[in-house]
Amino acid sequence: MPTRLILCAALAWTSLATGAAAEPQTVYFPSGDGTTQIVGYVFKPKTAGPYPAIVMLHGRGGPYSSNTNGGCTLVAPKITSACNASTLSKRNVMWGQYWADRGYLALLPDSFGPRGKAHGFGRFTHGDPDRDDVNEKTVRPLDAEGALAYLRSRSDVSGGQVFLHGWSNGGSTALNVMIRQGAGTGFRGALAFYPGCGVKALLQQTVVTTTPIAIFHGTSDEEVSAVKCQDVAERSRAAGTPIDITLYPGATHGFDEPSSRRQSVGANQAALGDVLTKARAAVERWKK
Repeated sequence: MPTRLILCAALAWTSLATGAAAEPQTVYFPSGDGTTQIVGYVFKPKTAGPYPAIVMLHGRGGPYSSNTNGGCTLVAPKITSACNASTLSKRNVMWGQYWADRGYLALLPDSFGPRGKAHGFGRFTHGDPDRDDVNEKTVRPLDAEGALAYLRSRSDVSGGQVFLHGWSNGGSTALNVMIRQGAGTGFRGALAFYPGCGVKALLQQTVVTTTPIAIFHGTSDEEVSAVKCQDVAERSRAAGTPIDITLYPGATHGFDEPSSRRQSVGANQAALGDVLTKARAAVERWKK
């Protein structure tokens, strides 16, 4: 399918998912830290289960639309204002609906709201101390592990077929989950979209795991380094980790965001068209 047709399909999924009939279900479950109650959003297929599942890990902006982030307040774990299932960002809605339309139950946990930070964080704020208690190295991996336990408790989920899909800060979180998982059982595979791969973002600069990983990055990313991720991937592959990295020439950070601003960049359109196919193909391959 030509890239522009795929982009139109992506925008159509976004429109569909923002309608009342397709609004995701709001759920609550404990983080792996044993103390934090996480709020999450479930995109469920229309077909009968049990389903394979995807845990989607949002970026540093949080799971909600930037149009509402300024008004976000949340008293853990209950939503009390503009940040809720109806105000998720276009990218999160698009991918949640994408996976659900293909037979996967998709769960988007909010790591920030239950800790009083539903508004998320702006660009280039990695050194902000306010992010310490929602960091991608020691905090958010526990939320992902809590999401895995929650999904395994559901009768409509195939507990042995749960995958990770993270963006940016969430992509780094996904890699850290893989580092923690090592040779253990848990997630069956991880998709990491434009993660940060520096020493401040990853627990280790070599990811050693038996679980397959696919990284997707743009060479013109203005926030994090694709070169660092390529170096991490090469070292990890040399250590025996089944990891692949796809680099998109000229694509920026957030290349898959289905907004007119991001998709006005031709390289982002091409990257989105390609990654929609490759991400699904990877997960289908890992299911076998």
